[in-house]
Amino acid sequence: MALTMNTPAKPNRIPLIDLLRGFALVAMTIYHFTWDLEFFGYLVPATINEPGWVAFARAIATSFLALAGVSLVLAHGDGIKWRGFWKREAMVAGAALAITIVTYFAFPESYIFFGILHAIALFSLLGLAFLRLPWWAVGLAALAIFAIDQFVALPIFGHWTLLWVGLSPQLPLSNDYVPLFPWFSATLAGMAFAKLAQKRDWWSKLATVSVPNLLDRPLGFLGRHSLAYYLIHQPVLLALLWTFQAVTGPPDRTDAFLAICKKQCSITESVEFCGNYCSCLAEELNKVNLLDNFFTGQMSTTDGQLVDGVKAQCVAKLRR
Repeated sequence: MALTMNTPAKPNRIPLIDLLRGFALVAMTIYHFTWDLEFFGYLVPATINEPGWVAFARAIATSFLALAGVSLVLAHGDGIKWRGFWKREAMVAGAALAITIVTYFAFPESYIFFGILHAIALFSLLGLAFLRLPWWAVGLAALAIFAIDQFVALPIFGHWTLLWVGLSPQLPLSNDYVPLFPWFSATLAGMAFAKLAQKRDWWSKLATVSVPNLLDRPLGFLGRHSLAYYLIHQPVLLALLWTFQAVTGPPDRTDAFLAICKKQCSITESVEFCGNYCSCLAEELNKVNLLDNFFTGQMSTTDGQLVDGVKAQCVAKLRR
C-alpha cells in the first residue's frame, strides 16, 4: 500500500534539476581527472589534499546528496512507489558493490567501501522515514546530524563494521568515504528544501524555467543518465591516461620532486641550502634509478637504506 500525503501536485520531472545534476557530474569529472593526473605522476603528490581541492570535493558530494534528497521527495513525496523505489535502490546498491569489488583489487590499501553511491543507497532508504515529516522538522534533523558529527567521536566506531557510521576518531584510508555522519545531513537538507518547495508551490514555477538547448543537450542529458555516467567516466579517463603514458612514456618527476623536497626542507633550513640539497638529492637518486620509487613511496628496505645514504652524502657535501 502506498504511503499517501496531503501535498500539492508536482511535475514528474523538472529540467532544472537535471541541469544541476549535470553540472555536478562535470565538476566530479574535473576532480577525478585531477586525481588521475596525480596518480599517473603528472601532478605533485597530495595535490588533491590541498584545501581548495578538498573544499571542491566536499561541495560536489554535498550537491549529489542534496539532489538525491530532492529527487526522493519529488518521486515519493505524495506516496512511495515501492516498485520504482526498489528498482532504483537495487541499481544504485549494485553499482556501489561493483565499485567496492573493483577498487578492492585495484587499490587494496584504499579501496572504496562506503563511497558516494553507498551513501545514496543508504540515505535514500533512511530518507523514507522522513517523508511524512514537515519541512522544518527534516531541516532540524539535518542540523542535528551535522552537529553530532562535530562533537561526537567514539573509539567503538573505529571498528571496521561501524566505519560507515562516520563517528570514528580517525578517518579510514579510502579513495571515497561518505559516511552517515555528517553526510546524511546533506540529503535531509535537500529533502527539507523539496518539501518547502511543495508547500510554497515552487515546483510548478521551477518546471516552467526554460533551459537552453545548448545546456540541456549535454548537461541535461548527463543529469538524466547520472548513474551510467558515474560508472563509465572514471574507467574511460584512466584508460585514456594509461594509453597516453604508454605512448609517451612516464613523466619526468624531477621538477615535482624538487618542489616537494624544497617545501619540506625549508621548514628547518634556509632557502639556499634547500635548493642545493634537493638538487643534489634528485641528481643522486636519478643515478641509482630511485627517484620514481622515492617519489611514490614504493621502496623496499634496501632502497630506503640507499636513500638514507644519499641524503647523508648530500648533507655532508653541503656542510663542508
